[in-house]
Order: sequence, then structure tokens, then C-alpha cells
Amino acid sequence: MSDEGLAVIGVTSCNQELGLHPFNVVGEKYLLAIADATKAWPLVIPSLGHCPAESILPRLDGVLFTGSPSNIEPHHFQGQPSAAGTDHDPKRDATTLPLLKAAIDAGVPVLAICRGFQEMNVVYGGTLHQKLHELDGYIEHREDKTKPVEVQYGISHEVQIEPGGLLHEAWGRSSAEVNSVHTQGVDRLGVGLRPEAFASDGLVEAFSINNAKNFALGVQWHPEWRVLDNPFYTSIFKLFSDACVRRARNRVR
Repeated sequence: MSDEGLAVIGVTSCNQELGLHPFNVVGEKYLLAIADATKAWPLVIPSLGHCPAESILPRLDGVLFTGSPSNIEPHHFQGQPSAAGTDHDPKRDATTLPLLKAAIDAGVPVLAICRGFQEMNVVYGGTLHQKLHELDGYIEHREDKTKPVEVQYGISHEVQIEPGGLLHEAWGRSSAEVNSVHTQGVDRLGVGLRPEAFASDGLVEAFSINNAKNFALGVQWHPEWRVLDNPFYTSIFKLFSDACVRRARNRVR
């Protein structure tokens, strides 16, 4: 596809104070994953606390909902108040939760990663465990923050992939190895979400949406990390890219 017909993928951002001013920021790894592993170009969507979805979605060929250091405020899923010091981003919640549902309803391809995956579960009525490491029966899903970033985002555990889903279509195998950089996880799965992969402890690590109009996949791990060095991660972005390119072609006709 030429630059003139390049698909455009919106990428959600987070709020962060840098010096004396608030900024909207997005990890470069997400932007590079789109630029390097898809036939598309990233366009940052600011988290301003609102989003005119009806105006911007017709101009996008896909949306990537990113991970974040922040957690969804628990009142969005009727959870208990967060522990003191928990990082939240209420403007992101107010932007991305309605945007995600609007994108899926409009048939815009969606890939949701880590926090984005949790946002998708909450949007469909699911709930979250806020501290998996404090619950019996779960493996360690957190990264070791004392290690270099390459180790933190290195392979952590295996997931079992459900047959007949988007992940199996992308990868063609029943298992894969993934990184693990999260504290929260799915408690109750949202209505209409189809499990796509499980960790060995039974935690849902990926899901899609039953009867979605277009590609809609959420994954708890970080496939954007050095995506071209990992064939499994690359396969996910390829399937997402294919859906975005199809929409781009139909949109410009």
C-alpha cells in the first residue's frame, strides 16, 4: 500500500506530569510496533477526559488501546477502593472506556493490550482482581523491577490458546510463550467475551468479542515489545494490520 493509501491506527495515550505541565504521553514501543509491524501509521489520541468518537472513528482504520502504569479506577467495575498510592488516570478512563465500546460497535478493528485488555473487560461488564500476587493459586505475573527492561519484558510463561479463535488463526498453534508485566487481571469475564488464551493458573490472558463486526482482540501481555523479534507477537500485529488495511481500502472508495 502506498503512503497515500496508508491505513491510520489511533493509539490511546495517558496523562502524566512532566515538570510543571501536564502532558499526554504514549510509549514509543506501541508507535514503533505499528510503524514496523503493520501496513499503517500511528496517530496519537489524547486522553482529555472526553472523546468525540462519532467524529474521529470514521477517519481511523483501527485503534490500539495501550498498556499504562496506571490502573482503571475500581468504581468502574464496582471494585473495592484502591490501596493508597495506586496510580490512576481518570481522564484516560473517561476517554478510553466509551471510545473502546464505540469503536467496536462501529466495526473499527481494535487491539487492546494490558490496561487496554482490562478496559475491554470492564466495558463489557467484567471485573478485575486488583492484586493477583496477594491471591492464592496464581503464578507471579509481575515483572521484577530491579532487573533491566529487557529482562522485565522477556518471556515469562506459557499460555494455552483456545482453538477456533483469532489467536489460533494468527499463530496456528495451541500454545505460545509471552511476557508478563501486570498486577491486575480478569476476575469475572465480561458479557459476550470469548476466552482466547489462559495462563497455567487459569487466568484469562486473551479474549475476543463474540459477534464483533470486525477484529476485536484483547491480550494481557505486551506483544508490541520488540515485535519483529518474536514471531508470535508479529502474527498478532499482522492479523490486526490485515483488518485495518481492509477497512482503509473500503473507507477510501
